[in-house]
Amino acid sequence: MTDTLSFQNVLDHLLDSKKDIPQSHLQYYSDLDPKSLRLFMDVWSSVKPERKLLLFDALLVNLDSDNIVSYEEIGRALLKDADGEVRARAIGLLAEANDPKLADTFINIFLNDAELAPRMEAAQLLGEFVLLGELEELDTNLQREVEDALIKVIRREDTPALKRLAIESLGYTAREEAIGIIESAFQRADSAWISSALRAMGRSHDNRWDDDVVSKLLDEDPRIRSAAVQAAGELSIEAAGPILLQMLENLEEEEDEVITATIWALSQIGGEDARIYLLNLIEQTEDEEMTAFLEDALENLDFNEEMDKFDLLALDEDDLEDLDELDDLDDEEDK
Repeated sequence: MTDTLSFQNVLDHLLDSKKDIPQSHLQYYSDLDPKSLRLFMDVWSSVKPERKLLLFDALLVNLDSDNIVSYEEIGRALLKDADGEVRARAIGLLAEANDPKLADTFINIFLNDAELAPRMEAAQLLGEFVLLGELEELDTNLQREVEDALIKVIRREDTPALKRLAIESLGYTAREEAIGIIESAFQRADSAWISSALRAMGRSHDNRWDDDVVSKLLDEDPRIRSAAVQAAGELSIEAAGPILLQMLENLEEEEDEVITATIWALSQIGGEDARIYLLNLIEQTEDEEMTAFLEDALENLDFNEEMDKFDLLALDEDDLEDLDELDDLDDEEDK
């Protein structure tokens, strides 16, 4: 961490609402030691509300683009801030913490906070804890508590946006109740609900949803189409590959978000046609940022195909016994 005097200068600058917050200052808020955190909290009450949100938004953007920085100390310290928007952004700063000790705090915010913004942020992070549970990196009972909270809101809450986020987070679970919840959302005549159902389908890694996802790839609504593209990639639906390639041929340049989502989905699905297409795009693209993204997509395709080969080789004991029996039969036939 930087020395106290330098950080004090940064805090003095924060108090001056007439000045922009320089990008170079954002690193000083990372990995705060106890003394620096106390300095930060001492001045926090004197920072104007709009200035607080400006800082948080800058920190969140930087956190998304810089793998080195961590603002967890600030996030934890402000989970009970009087301003709901500050509380919401504080939760966002903890998105990569994956600390089981935070689960109960997020559940409480999700169920009981007086304002919607923090509940929405908590809803998204609770999905990460469900995923950790499915990966056996979280206590089973704690995972159950998180899922129960999500299901409770889905069944009883009156706020549609919050319910949809809860459905998306619940998508990670293998619990049987999730299937009916996702199906119900998918059947609604509302693009927002269908999109959330598709995101939940992708997160489930359950190929029972393949046909539903493919059926929405060419939907007229761009929100549904985008969610279906992402789900197709996450589920590695081979049948979606040709459709995604066709989509790329017909998309307009201004639809850059859909284009990048489609390219990434192809990198997840794989196949020789996808590889050839990505290589051709790299040769034709002059934009450096797009070229870097395409190269990342190609690396992701390589990684996924290597993982597929590994899965084929990772036979369990029953598979090995079956192979031994086949070898014995072959030996008898040769005799």
